[in-house]
Amino acid sequence: MELFQVRFLEEALKYDGTQLAPLWIYKNYNIQGNALVSFIGPADVPLKHMVDVEDVKAQSPIYSESMVHFLGEFFDLDLEKTVFRQRLLMATVKEVLEKKISRVLSRQGDDVYDGDAKLSVSIATLSSLSTLIHAGINISSRNTPVKTKSLADYDVAPHAFAKEVLELFKKELESSWLARCKVRPV
Repeated sequence: MELFQVRFLEEALKYDGTQLAPLWIYKNYNIQGNALVSFIGPADVPLKHMVDVEDVKAQSPIYSESMVHFLGEFFDLDLEKTVFRQRLLMATVKEVLEKKISRVLSRQGDDVYDGDAKLSVSIATLSSLSTLIHAGINISSRNTPVKTKSLADYDVAPHAFAKEVLELFKKELESSWLARCKVRPV
């Protein structure tokens, strides 16, 4: 088994928040262990399935006609470490997108922006078994509840974008793990 597995799922899936659950990747795609999968589909997360209490209190559901989704699971119970992974994922998204569009974007915490237009949604959470990440990058900006930009606005192909983010994120996590294995204690 690999240290960390990534896979682009070819089937379109609607993200409704119920996928942010322990063992969802294993149950549905037979990928066991630490993993990040990506898929394309709409996002429609009702308040009852949202884990971001701030957004629930603000009555701010998530909706997009089409997104590139990233869903990750890590089998440790360190939410802070997973928040750092989430931010690394979003920095990777920003880096890949900037390279493709030759434009400087900004990352504020766990979201990517072009000026005041939001390109992403993202959350990290803890279950009794693992930690979980969901991130969504808009493919379409139509009918979103807040001002957004999307991959379509920049003519970025979503499949190629998702696959590049998956591979770069995997390399970052694996090289970080290996960096621990080459130093002597002091």
